[in-house]
Amino acid sequence: MDTQSQDMASLQTPMGGAASHKRGHRALPDPNRSDLDWRVRIAGLGRYLPQRRVASAEIERRIGLPEGWALQNSGVAFRHWAEPERERASWMGAQAAMQACECAGVEPAALDLIVNASGSAERAIPDGGPLLQRELGLGRSGIPALSVHATCLSFVAALELAAERIHHGRIERALIVSSEIASVGLDFDNAEICTLFGDGAAAAVLERSPDDSSSRIHRVAWRTMGEGVEITTLRGGGSWRPPLGPLTTAADALFSMQGQAALRSGIRLVPHVMRSLGLDDAAARDALRWIAPHQASRAALDVIEQIGFGRARMVRTLEQTGNCIAASIPLALEQGVRDGTIRRGEPGVVLGTGAGLSGVGLTMTY
Repeated sequence: MDTQSQDMASLQTPMGGAASHKRGHRALPDPNRSDLDWRVRIAGLGRYLPQRRVASAEIERRIGLPEGWALQNSGVAFRHWAEPERERASWMGAQAAMQACECAGVEPAALDLIVNASGSAERAIPDGGPLLQRELGLGRSGIPALSVHATCLSFVAALELAAERIHHGRIERALIVSSEIASVGLDFDNAEICTLFGDGAAAAVLERSPDDSSSRIHRVAWRTMGEGVEITTLRGGGSWRPPLGPLTTAADALFSMQGQAALRSGIRLVPHVMRSLGLDDAAARDALRWIAPHQASRAALDVIEQIGFGRARMVRTLEQTGNCIAASIPLALEQGVRDGTIRRGEPGVVLGTGAGLSGVGLTMTY
C-alpha cells in the first residue's frame, strides 16, 4: 500500500490507531462531550465575483498546456480575476457585504462588529478591517473593525470568534467578509498553481438565533501541524523577506505550493478533525444534510466525498470559480443557500485545510 492509500485508509479509522499516541500528539477531545449550542445563525450571505471571467483554455494556451489539462488536473474550468486598481479587495468585499446585509434585512450601520477574514491582504498596514469599514461608508461610525488571518480558514476562524461573542451577549450582530485577489501572486511557471486559483469575495451577517429557531453552532475543531509551514507559502511581504530587503527575490512575491504534499498532509488531519466533531461514525455523518468544504482542489473534494456522508449534499464551486482562498467556504455557503442545497433548519458541516498546516471543521444547523 502506498503512502496516500494508507492515509485514505486512516479515514475509515478516525481514532488514528497507535499513531495518535506518538510523542507530541495531544489526546483528542472526547466526541461525547456536549455541543457548544451557540444560539447563532447566518442571517444573510452575499458574494462578488470580478467581471473578468477567465477560461482554463486561455491559461493553457498561455503556458503551453494541452486543452483540458486544467479541468482534469486542477478541477477548474473557469475562474474570475480582478482588475486590482478598479476591483480592490476591500471594494469587492464591500459589494459582497452590502448584498449580505440586504439579504439579512439590516443596514450596515446596525452592525456591532466588522471582521475582515482574508488570506491575502490589500495592504500591509492598516489591516483590512478599517479598509472594509471605509468602503461600506462607515468610516466615521466607530464600529469595531479588525482582521482575522488563518489563510484559507480565515472565514471559519472569524465565524467562531464572532459567534462566541454573539452567543455570550457581547454583541448582537457581526459581519464577516472574505475577499481574495490571488491572481497577483500566481506563478505561471507552475501549471498546478496558475490553473487552480481565482479571485472573489463573500460575506455573511451573523446574529442571535430567534427563540423559535433551530439554528445553532454545535462544535468547532481545529488542528495545526506547524511542521508543514513550507508546503504552501508566500515568503515575501513580511519582515523575513521585505519588498526592499537585500535577500528578497522576485520569486518571494509568488505563491509556492507542493500540491501532493499538501493533499497528503490534509488527509492526515481529517480523521482528527472528524473525531473532534463527533463524526467518526457513519450514523453521525448520516445525520448531516449538507457539506460546505474549502474548494482546495478536485482531489481534496474527492477525499471528502470518499469519507462517506450518506445523505449530505456537497457544495462544489471549484469548477466555476477556482480556489478562492478564504472566500471559498463562504462562496460555497452562499451558493448552497441560493440553490437550495443548504436549507434553513438543516444540520451540516464546514470542512477545510489551510496553509500552516491546519485542518478545521464546524458543525452547525443552518
